Amino acid sequence: MTPTQAQFQNQAGATSADPQAISLDQLPSGARATVQRLLAGRSLASRLVSLGITPGVELDMVQNYGHGPLIVAVRGTRVAIGRGEAAKILVQRG
Repeated sequence: MTPTQAQFQNQAGATSADPQAISLDQLPSGARATVQRLLAGRSLASRLVSLGITPGVELDMVQNYGHGPLIVAVRGTRVAIGRGEAAKILVQRG
């Protein structure tokens, strides 16, 4: 594990309770996940909550090409999220 990966895990707050948590931008197209935690400041957290992305909600990755924005289906709505924003959303596959 590189120092950068270790720093991200520490910043992400991964604990023994959520060892499988990954950031939303790492979720492949077609996968389903549950939001575990938002690692966002006040304004981004407010935006995500207004879009229905809250801890505990299930979402489906509709489009993730590995670059550019992602499209997720959450609470019956498709939402486009920037890759930087998606990196601050921790999810657990399943």
